[in-house]
Amino acid sequence: MGYQPPQEIIASVNRAGQSKAQMDIIRTLAMGFLAGAFIAFGGLLALVVGGGVPGIAAGNPGLQKFIFGAVFPVGLMLVVIAGAELFTGNTAISIPGVLSGTIPWTAWLKNLALSYLGNFAGAIFVVFFLAYQTGLLAAEPWLDFTRNVAQAKVSAGFGVLFLKGLGCNWLVCLSIWLAVASDDIAGKILGIWFPIMAFVALGFEHSIANMFFIPLGKCYGAAVTWYDIFVANLLPVTLGNIVGGSVFVGAFYWFVYDRQPDRREDSRSPGNPTEP
Repeated sequence: MGYQPPQEIIASVNRAGQSKAQMDIIRTLAMGFLAGAFIAFGGLLALVVGGGVPGIAAGNPGLQKFIFGAVFPVGLMLVVIAGAELFTGNTAISIPGVLSGTIPWTAWLKNLALSYLGNFAGAIFVVFFLAYQTGLLAAEPWLDFTRNVAQAKVSAGFGVLFLKGLGCNWLVCLSIWLAVASDDIAGKILGIWFPIMAFVALGFEHSIANMFFIPLGKCYGAAVTWYDIFVANLLPVTLGNIVGGSVFVGAFYWFVYDRQPDRREDSRSPGNPTEP
């Protein structure tokens, strides 16, 4: 497997960031729709597989969390390899360019806003047409499991969800860094799988995945409102995702590998004996 060292990862990320900054509105929304749908596919698979093992969940909850997390990464694999605009990954990808001054802050914020809207549309499409209208989760044990997932996600406090969102996107963006580091598809899949499996099994919170999990639970009768979805969960999780990706991945790796130090020449004249 070919491998890029961290310095080359930053160079590749900068090229991707430039491309995202120049993408027009319609393309960003369209690619955002695909990313939201891809993440929702991973979420749907996780509910079907992870929610279909109540015996394991009762006797070994850690194993059930692992099973749930083990299949979810298919969504990000589709995003990275097939190509799509995912809000959470975009929080980090353009940051080195923004901090270096090669990408305007406004272009980064525009990309985040458009990809977020597109992600929501794609996730809701899968919720209603592919997960609810098909009745894939309408029978037990999936029905109760789907409701419980949604209700649990809106019951935690703002601070807890913010921190879970931070931890989630730290791992998500690291998975993108690992995917960029690999030159072949097998390496990209492995690089994506481990961090994504980890954040899901740990119970961290991903804003785009929650655009799927919580509305789907609501469709199936979970005791959640749209206020719960947008304010109680998506607001703190989204803010945490932004900090986790932009600061703990994008900014940190820019600081270590891409920051240009201040190399101002010494203004002192060596021939002037009066200068200290």
